[in-house]
Amino acid sequence: MTPPAPWYWILILLVDFEMPQAPNEPPVVHIVDDDDSLRAGLASLLRSVGLTARTYGSTQEFLNAEQTHGPGCVVLDVRLPGANGLDFQEELVALGIQLPVILMTGHGDIPMSVRAMKAGAVDFLPKPFRDQDMIDAVTAAIKRDHLRRANENQTGAVADRYTTLSPREREVMALVTAGKMNKQIAGELHLSEVTVKIHRGSAMRKMGARSLADLVRMADALKGRTR
Repeated sequence: MTPPAPWYWILILLVDFEMPQAPNEPPVVHIVDDDDSLRAGLASLLRSVGLTARTYGSTQEFLNAEQTHGPGCVVLDVRLPGANGLDFQEELVALGIQLPVILMTGHGDIPMSVRAMKAGAVDFLPKPFRDQDMIDAVTAAIKRDHLRRANENQTGAVADRYTTLSPREREVMALVTAGKMNKQIAGELHLSEVTVKIHRGSAMRKMGARSLADLVRMADALKGRTR
């Protein structure tokens, strides 16, 4: 029998070592309320429209849970035993949990709602609320979370490309995106204009920028990432 050609074994190795693609993680709605019946009712409502819901009787129970960094949102009661939902909303940010928050309360007022929205809440729903209002708020919150994660992934890719630039290319990129002309950059860095053009072209190629406007947007994204 004729032995297989070398390319055959290469193909087998590629198939054997191909990494499986992880499925997209479905969003989870985290419901934090000390009212058992309300938690159960909300979870049932959200599951009826195809969403995954998890319930918690306290803020500490939520913090002790796993997977609170995955996609989704938090539906949070303002008044909880030993905790204030508005304070907890700010605590989540400090802990690095960036899930969008929907606040609900049976004792709301205008200053309270203003504080919640200024802190980044997606919505502030007074109890009792209509089922559709909650569904709309959750849908908006999940959409916001998806957009944030997509932007973070895009910025991460830009940051990865930036690490491939040489120190000189980074200097030229900084000056180019600050609005300086090649001649000005050459004078500031004590280089020839030809050398500046070479570094500028190399930086744009490595960054994947098709135009100066692209490069400026990337520089702005990198500034926002390091703030």
